[in-house]
Amino acid sequence: MDRQKHNDLGSEPVGSLLFRLAVPSICAQVVNLLYNIVDRIYIGHIPGIGATALTGVGVTFPIIMLIAAFASLIGMGGAPRASIQMGQGDDGQAEEILGNCVTALLVISAALTVLFLLLQKPLLLWFGASADTLPYGLDYLGIYICGTVFVQFALGLNGFISAQGRAMVSMLTVVIGAILNIVLDPLFIFVLGMGVRGAALATVLSQAVSAFWVVKFLCGASTQLRIRKAHLRPRKDVLVPVISLGASPFVMQSTESLLSITFNISLQRFGGDLAVGAMTILTSLMQIVNMPLMGLTAGAQPIIGFNLGARHPDRMRKTVKLLTTAAFCYSMLFWLAVQLIPGVLASFFTDDPALLQFTVWAMRIYFATVFVIAFQNSLQQSFIALGEAKISLFLALLRKIILLIPMILLLPRLISDQVFAVFLAEPVSDFISASVVIILFRKRFRSIVASIRPQAGG
Repeated sequence: MDRQKHNDLGSEPVGSLLFRLAVPSICAQVVNLLYNIVDRIYIGHIPGIGATALTGVGVTFPIIMLIAAFASLIGMGGAPRASIQMGQGDDGQAEEILGNCVTALLVISAALTVLFLLLQKPLLLWFGASADTLPYGLDYLGIYICGTVFVQFALGLNGFISAQGRAMVSMLTVVIGAILNIVLDPLFIFVLGMGVRGAALATVLSQAVSAFWVVKFLCGASTQLRIRKAHLRPRKDVLVPVISLGASPFVMQSTESLLSITFNISLQRFGGDLAVGAMTILTSLMQIVNMPLMGLTAGAQPIIGFNLGARHPDRMRKTVKLLTTAAFCYSMLFWLAVQLIPGVLASFFTDDPALLQFTVWAMRIYFATVFVIAFQNSLQQSFIALGEAKISLFLALLRKIILLIPMILLLPRLISDQVFAVFLAEPVSDFISASVVIILFRKRFRSIVASIRPQAGG
């Protein structure tokens, strides 16, 4: 039965296959979204200190995103490689990749835990924490860092389940932890009176359960790719290609960390804690855009990667077309929501009148061209599925490092309303980078398709 599911990637009609794989992945990302923002929703409504506590937790985002970025370096570099190997019929090499990724995640987890525990206070001060918000940031981060290994395993290994076409199992990884987090958050924060520390503890415990679920499945009898002791010894010839391919999603997420730092420092300078608090809410809303899109691309990547290995260019082309169409429709719906009901969206995170009013104003600026993110995300992730590590890495650098961060620093020098200028940097860079992505993908994809000998099927 596993072999049949495996072969469906190369034979089932693309539309129904993408739906079957993408819907559970999208559901997983939506639940994962709750995983990431439910803490902020509860924290923002703590009586008396909600707005300040929310801002304090907001300045921890760069470290949290960096931890997740290292999981993507290994997981999103290893899982597409495994998909390609399975498409070529070499499940043994795919398991070798899985085993090496397990070891890499363990080593990275240990290093990050020690590093961030030692440096958390100076880092938060650098990231824009004030005297009022720093204590809340330290309360949250000190506990979260101790669960780094659980984050690495839950995020980094789940892609190897999706790579087998087991989207429902992959979805359960996230659902189990997220539901537990949603239940534990109000218990720890309000009932037990633990406040911000309770939110962090709920998240760590939930990630631990998710990590256990992933490892248990990948060591069990129902998985096609299994974690085996013989494959845990790291090999340079296995890890270097993984890291090369994973560099693009790593850069995407780690630069998100650098981007958050740049935003926070600039907004603290020009707008104070109120502007930083608004940015915390906008970052959460940006995840509402990005994470379902990530789920959609996660459903498409095994199809693209498998059919690249199996040399079925028509199926690759159909998958990319469906992927970009669905992504654009979703991002347009979010853009409409921002324009029509910004106050409703902001009120999920705060009931503080001043923060609410400021966030509504900033939201329409920050998300002015959010609909083009569909092309940036879907086509860049398609490059990863095609094994095009260098192009994907360049595109990851383009939006944030080459365009957005310089604009955050430059536009306040050119526009008199400096806070407006900082928020304006986002839509300008989004539009330019999406245009470049579309042009590069059209050119390179045609070249890849031309190099593949067409075969019957699909």
